[in-house]
Amino acid sequence: MAKFESSNQVARNSPVKAYFIHHIRTLISSLGFLTRNGLSTVMTMTVIAIALALPSGLYVFLTNISHVSVGWDNSAQISLFLKSDVTEKQAQQLVKKLNLYEDIKTVKLIHKDDALEEFQRISGFGEALESLGKNPLPHVIAAQPKIDPQRADKIQHLLKELRNLKEVDIAQLDLQWVKRLYSMLEIAHRGIWVISVLLALAVLLVVGNTIRLDIQNRRAEIEVTKLIGATNAFIRRPFLYSGLWYGLSGGVLAWILTSISIGLMENSVEQLASLYNSGFQLQGLYFNEAMTLIGFSCSLGLLGSWIAVSRHLHEIEPS
Repeated sequence: MAKFESSNQVARNSPVKAYFIHHIRTLISSLGFLTRNGLSTVMTMTVIAIALALPSGLYVFLTNISHVSVGWDNSAQISLFLKSDVTEKQAQQLVKKLNLYEDIKTVKLIHKDDALEEFQRISGFGEALESLGKNPLPHVIAAQPKIDPQRADKIQHLLKELRNLKEVDIAQLDLQWVKRLYSMLEIAHRGIWVISVLLALAVLLVVGNTIRLDIQNRRAEIEVTKLIGATNAFIRRPFLYSGLWYGLSGGVLAWILTSISIGLMENSVEQLASLYNSGFQLQGLYFNEAMTLIGFSCSLGLLGSWIAVSRHLHEIEPS
């Protein structure tokens, strides 16, 4: 009895502390309610996890594809064929000038003698070229542009600028290849967003329907609680925490499912990469990405439960 009076005294003296203690108790009791309904809770968690694991897996897949495409960017190279009267010294000065461009990553000078030697080796016209006496090839500068997936048009502006250089005779770039690459990645990004939104709506419906059933099953309890003066906010609280637990457990399980899927494919991908002499390895969700997934899942759980409680709680009034 003395202990009970002491706790009431603490609650009166520290209302903020009592408020947080009540929230903690409600949080724990809502978890206990979910564990007592083990089968339905596990089924709801699993549905949420699968709905979130699908866009998460697609995101990981696209991220790995983007990592692979970093190597493909090297083929998006601007070749500057200099005029025949440009000397090696002038070409080197142009290289130094191009290195100052913000939109250019690397610049490499290919001497016309080196280009001729390589062409003789791979073309099979070595003797015919030697009979010319004079090297017909110009110096070539290979400029590697900085690729911006959001601004593929920047490369085109750079190409126009390089074509106007007085030392340059021809400037070439396969713009269509670059546009196709990033158009496909952009379509994939948008597809993932569309799927994510649809599955997020599915999670809201699952959580909302589950909370609605919980409200109906506890209808008598809610009526009695309202009779003794409980407010809607007081009654709403355990259902909101239940939605939070659903979201948290579903997000963690989605992370686990995504990691397991990556682990199952990792060896096969590494074997395929080794056939191409590549050290590529599958990357899963980083810690901050996993925390974002779990936080998003918790938000969906809270939102779904809030919608369900706000809609159905007012319909229950003691008679």
